[in-house]
Amino acid sequence: MKNTVEIRWHGRGGQGAKTAALLLADVAFKTGKYVQGFPEYGPERMGAPITAYNRISEEPITIHSNIYTPDYVVVVDDGLLDGIDVTGGLKRDGAVIVNTERGREEIAAKLRRHGWKGSVCTVDARKISVEALGRYYPNSPMLAAVVAVSGVVTTAEFLKEMRDSFAHKFAKKPEVIEGNMKALEMTFEALAKERTGAARKSA
Repeated sequence: MKNTVEIRWHGRGGQGAKTAALLLADVAFKTGKYVQGFPEYGPERMGAPITAYNRISEEPITIHSNIYTPDYVVVVDDGLLDGIDVTGGLKRDGAVIVNTERGREEIAAKLRRHGWKGSVCTVDARKISVEALGRYYPNSPMLAAVVAVSGVVTTAEFLKEMRDSFAHKFAKKPEVIEGNMKALEMTFEALAKERTGAARKSA
C-alpha cells in the first residue's frame, strides 16, 4: 500500500516489544493515522523470541497479514542477532534500529553477515532507562528511537501523546511519568548526536 509504513519488532517475552508496538499504534491513531499493531504469537514464555508488527498509514489499511517486507526493523534484544536474520525482507532503503551497549560499527558488521548493507541505528536503552527510571525498561527508549528514525509522527506529537498516555496510566505516580518522559527525550538526544557524528565521519 502507498503511504504506509511497516515496522517489525523483534524481542523476547517480557521485554515489552508487543506493548511498544501497541503503544506506537495508539499514538499514531491519536494523530489521525490509520494503524495496526499486533504480535505474532509463538511460545508464551518469558525470554522466548517474539515478533510484533505495526502498519501506519495516511489511508485506510486493507491488509491483515503479518509484515514480510518492512520499512523498519526494531531489535529490542541484540542477543537475537546471533540466531535470527532480523533483516529478512527488509527494504533496501529501510533501517535496523538495535538496542545495544555495543557500537554501531560492531552491530553493522554483524548484520552484514546476513547481507544487510543498509542503515543501522543503535540505542543503549539500558543506559537510558536506568538513568531515567532507575530500572531497565527498554520500551520507552525504543519507542522514541523508531519515531525518530521513521518519522511516522512528529517528535512534538509523539511527546504530547505519550505524556497524556503516561499521565492516564500512572496518575498516582508522577515520578514514573517524568522518568518515562526523560527516557524519551534522552533517546531523541542520543540519536541526534549519533547522526551528527555519522555525518562528520562521512564528510
